[in-house]
Amino acid sequence: MASATPAQLTQWYDAHAPALVLYARQLAPPGEAEDIVHDAFVRLMAQRAAPAGAKAWLHRAVRNAAISRLRSRTRRRARERRVAAGRTELFERREEDLLDARAAEGALASLPAEQREVIVLRIWAGLTLQQTADTMGRSVPAVFRLYRASLAAIRKGMRNPCETKTP
Repeated sequence: MASATPAQLTQWYDAHAPALVLYARQLAPPGEAEDIVHDAFVRLMAQRAAPAGAKAWLHRAVRNAAISRLRSRTRRRARERRVAAGRTELFERREEDLLDARAAEGALASLPAEQREVIVLRIWAGLTLQQTADTMGRSVPAVFRLYRASLAAIRKGMRNPCETKTP
């Protein structure tokens, strides 16, 4: 089957767009229904072959996009609330973790910005020393010294000496 022709797309838009917008308004964040419908038609234009049931395909595309936007908005709002409350979760706590997430987060937050950056690039992004140096605009030896100092500061910040009381 060939891709949809401009005449088909126009016909489908005229026939289905109003109903799709109404449907999207039921599912999507306020004010985003028209954009979602337009995006669905753009995706339809990009299809190699026109779907057998364009009406059903468009409704499914609108539904998926609306749900995706709603989830994205919900995650963004939750993240913004945590930031506004002065609390950003960098780590998610899992039972199998050997690391205390709050202690690690606190140790990372206590580092100067440049040390935090090198840790994030090396550990979370998984960049090599050379890639980290290129990203930061520093030499490899300078990044290595900064990385080593950052790790030492984190170790010191996370060290929890075991206190035993003797009777």
